[in-house]
Amino acid sequence: MLKNFKIYSVIGIINTGLHWIIFFLCGSLGLLQAYSNLVAFAIASTFSYFMNSTFNFKKKANRVGYFLFILGLGSISFLIGALADTFLINKIITLVIFSGVSLILGFIYSKYIVFK
Repeated sequence: MLKNFKIYSVIGIINTGLHWIIFFLCGSLGLLQAYSNLVAFAIASTFSYFMNSTFNFKKKANRVGYFLFILGLGSISFLIGALADTFLINKIITLVIFSGVSLILGFIYSKYIVFK
Protein backbone atom coordinates (compact mmCIF):
# COMPACT_ATOMS: atom_id res chain seq x y z
CA MET A 1 0.00 0.00 0.00
CA LEU A 2 2.88 2.39 0.77
CA LYS A 3 4.30 1.83 -2.73
CA ASN A 4 0.91 2.68 -4.25
CA PHE A 5 0.69 5.83 -2.16
CA LYS A 6 4.18 6.95 -3.24
CA ILE A 7 3.35 6.51 -6.93
CA TYR A 8 -0.03 8.16 -6.34
CA SER A 9 1.77 11.11 -4.70
CA VAL A 10 4.19 11.61 -7.61
CA ILE A 11 1.34 11.56 -10.12
CA GLY A 12 -0.54 13.82 -7.72
CA ILE A 13 2.23 16.45 -7.74
CA ILE A 14 2.02 16.69 -11.52
CA ASN A 15 -1.78 16.63 -11.34
CA THR A 16 -1.78 19.39 -8.70
CA GLY A 17 0.42 21.66 -10.81
CA LEU A 18 -1.87 21.16 -13.78
CA HIS A 19 -4.94 21.76 -11.60
CA TRP A 20 -3.55 25.01 -10.17
CA ILE A 21 -2.61 26.40 -13.60
CA ILE A 22 -6.05 25.65 -15.03
CA PHE A 23 -7.79 26.97 -11.89
CA PHE A 24 -6.03 30.35 -12.18
CA LEU A 25 -6.60 30.47 -15.93
CA CYS A 26 -10.34 29.90 -15.41
CA GLY A 27 -10.38 32.52 -12.66
CA SER A 28 -8.68 35.03 -14.94
CA LEU A 29 -11.51 34.42 -17.40
CA GLY A 30 -14.03 35.40 -14.72
CA LEU A 31 -15.30 32.01 -13.54
CA LEU A 32 -16.30 31.61 -9.91
CA GLN A 33 -14.07 29.40 -7.77
CA ALA A 34 -16.65 26.61 -7.77
CA TYR A 35 -16.57 26.34 -11.57
CA SER A 36 -12.84 27.05 -11.86
CA ASN A 37 -12.12 24.25 -9.38
CA LEU A 38 -14.47 21.85 -11.15
CA VAL A 39 -13.05 22.54 -14.63
CA ALA A 40 -9.47 22.32 -13.36
CA PHE A 41 -10.30 19.12 -11.51
CA ALA A 42 -11.92 17.50 -14.55
CA ILE A 43 -8.96 18.19 -16.81
CA ALA A 44 -6.20 17.40 -14.31
CA SER A 45 -7.99 14.33 -13.01
CA THR A 46 -8.42 12.88 -16.46
CA PHE A 47 -4.62 12.90 -16.67
CA SER A 48 -4.37 11.49 -13.14
CA TYR A 49 -6.94 8.74 -13.73
CA PHE A 50 -5.18 7.34 -16.78
CA MET A 51 -1.70 7.64 -15.24
CA ASN A 52 -2.81 5.88 -12.04
CA SER A 53 -4.66 3.16 -13.91
CA THR A 54 -1.56 2.42 -16.00
CA PHE A 55 1.37 2.96 -13.64
CA ASN A 56 0.00 2.65 -10.14
CA PHE A 57 -2.96 0.33 -9.80
CA LYS A 58 -2.17 -1.53 -13.05
CA LYS A 59 -5.82 -1.77 -14.01
CA LYS A 60 -7.28 -1.22 -17.43
CA ALA A 61 -9.00 2.16 -17.64
CA ASN A 62 -12.74 1.80 -18.03
CA ARG A 63 -15.74 4.09 -18.38
CA VAL A 64 -17.37 3.10 -15.09
CA GLY A 65 -14.19 3.64 -13.09
CA TYR A 66 -13.54 6.96 -14.81
CA PHE A 67 -17.13 8.07 -14.19
CA LEU A 68 -16.92 7.12 -10.50
CA PHE A 69 -13.61 8.96 -10.16
CA ILE A 70 -14.85 12.16 -11.82
CA LEU A 71 -18.25 12.10 -10.09
CA GLY A 72 -16.94 11.43 -6.59
CA LEU A 73 -13.98 13.77 -6.47
CA GLY A 74 -15.58 16.27 -8.87
CA SER A 75 -18.41 16.75 -6.37
CA ILE A 76 -15.89 17.48 -3.64
CA SER A 77 -14.02 19.97 -5.86
CA PHE A 78 -17.23 21.84 -6.65
CA LEU A 79 -18.33 21.82 -3.00
CA ILE A 80 -15.01 23.23 -1.78
CA GLY A 81 -15.10 25.89 -4.51
CA ALA A 82 -18.70 26.80 -3.68
CA LEU A 83 -17.85 27.15 0.02
CA ALA A 84 -14.90 29.35 -0.92
CA ASP A 85 -17.21 31.54 -3.03
CA THR A 86 -19.78 31.75 -0.24
CA PHE A 87 -17.28 32.65 2.48
CA LEU A 88 -15.02 34.74 0.20
CA ILE A 89 -12.00 32.52 0.81
CA ASN A 90 -8.77 33.38 -0.98
CA LYS A 91 -8.07 31.29 -4.09
CA ILE A 92 -4.76 29.99 -2.77
CA ILE A 93 -6.47 28.71 0.39
CA THR A 94 -9.12 27.01 -1.75
CA LEU A 95 -6.45 25.23 -3.75
CA VAL A 96 -4.44 24.19 -0.70
CA ILE A 97 -7.54 22.80 1.02
CA PHE A 98 -8.70 20.93 -2.09
CA SER A 99 -5.21 19.60 -2.80
CA GLY A 100 -4.92 18.15 0.71
CA VAL A 101 -8.41 16.70 0.75
CA SER A 102 -8.09 15.21 -2.72
CA LEU A 103 -4.71 13.63 -1.93
CA ILE A 104 -6.04 11.63 1.01
CA LEU A 105 -9.64 11.00 -0.06
CA GLY A 106 -8.60 10.50 -3.68
CA PHE A 107 -6.14 7.75 -2.79
CA ILE A 108 -8.64 5.92 -0.58
CA TYR A 109 -11.44 6.35 -3.12
CA SER A 110 -9.19 5.20 -5.99
CA LYS A 111 -7.74 2.19 -4.21
CA TYR A 112 -10.95 0.81 -2.70
CA ILE A 113 -13.66 1.89 -5.12
CA VAL A 114 -12.45 3.09 -8.54
CA PHE A 115 -9.57 0.65 -9.16
CA LYS A 116 -10.84 -2.18 -6.92
